[in-house]
Amino acid sequence: MTVTDRFLKYVRFDTESDTETGITPSTSGQMVLARELEKELKELGLEDVSLDDNAYLMATLPANTDKTVPTIGFISHLDTSPDLTGKNVNPRIVKNYDGKNIPLNNEVTLSPNDFPEMLDYIGQDLIVTDGNTLLGADDKAGIAEIITAIKYLKDHPEIKHGKIRIAFNPDEEIGLGAHKFDVEKFGCEWAYTMDGGPVGELEYENFNAAGVKINIQGRSVHPGYAKGKMINALLVANKLISLLPANERPEHTTGYEGFFHLTNVSGTVDAATVGYIIRDHDRNLFENRKKQLLEAVDYINKIYPNSTTVEIKDQYYNMREKVEPVKHIVDIAFEAMNMVGVTPIVKPIRGGTDGAQLSFKGLPCPNIFAGGHNFHGRYEFVPVQSMEKAVSVIVKIAELVVQK
Repeated sequence: MTVTDRFLKYVRFDTESDTETGITPSTSGQMVLARELEKELKELGLEDVSLDDNAYLMATLPANTDKTVPTIGFISHLDTSPDLTGKNVNPRIVKNYDGKNIPLNNEVTLSPNDFPEMLDYIGQDLIVTDGNTLLGADDKAGIAEIITAIKYLKDHPEIKHGKIRIAFNPDEEIGLGAHKFDVEKFGCEWAYTMDGGPVGELEYENFNAAGVKINIQGRSVHPGYAKGKMINALLVANKLISLLPANERPEHTTGYEGFFHLTNVSGTVDAATVGYIIRDHDRNLFENRKKQLLEAVDYINKIYPNSTTVEIKDQYYNMREKVEPVKHIVDIAFEAMNMVGVTPIVKPIRGGTDGAQLSFKGLPCPNIFAGGHNFHGRYEFVPVQSMEKAVSVIVKIAELVVQK
């Protein structure tokens, strides 16, 4: 079975995660896929295959060398983003892409005018959606790549490697993928998440991240008699939003620039709720952003006393702090890419991965490309050749760990 065959099989499982259920996995479909993968890993002859009640699946490819070699791991997540449905995914392969528009359905077109990176893949085979769902390359491409690489290593004993552990976990898309990940049970010196974007991405820096919930209590009075009495919670919310810098939003930032991202506003005249996420690569700037938001809330409370409360929860931190002291694990991945004809693109993640949280749990975990583009939406696509390159990188990393 090729990496493409596996990918096309896995994306048909509905594994969209859900922030509201409060259970792990957050949706039952993730366990359905985990059980299918458990069966597949056993059929491949892997050892120590284990699936717990929270849909954390682990397995081992034993070492085939007598040398003392560190145990390394490869990790991907089972869930897809709740931003767009992952039910009834209907992928198709556009062979030998010609650089033109790709109609996904009668209303939706994937166009290089909107996504110029498509032109980097002229002559390659692109897997696309039917325009009604996301595709699920984030991160079922990663799952397919890991299993395909492990199968290749098992079938080619002439390639010497140490003990390799693999893991597939739930709920990465809602920030909970690493929360119940048993690092001690996984038993690796380091690992790699196969969860990046375009071919060549290699990342060991990510945002520091916090989630914000702001509650505003207004005062509802009949509008005909409201003068001097009404406090419109929605307008208070609008005032608060205006206090944060407009040029420090996601749509105006790139690279190492952080942001305040308004995620939701809801409510009535009587009460409103505002949601934000705060992101910055620099820890000091991250802390200053939280302080800036608290100062904005304090200002609102001076105008409308006791009207506004705020809760800020840190979500994850920049893994660079934990990976840089063991930079050789990045260097190995960098060399592996070069050796299989992939140009490494080392850049900060403008987001987070399970690897960020795992790094702070004692498992240094850089992130490697899975190959996809336009994650979380109907314009998502992944080149077949990018997935094949990812398989080659995994195999080469395993080989280099022995040689080093």
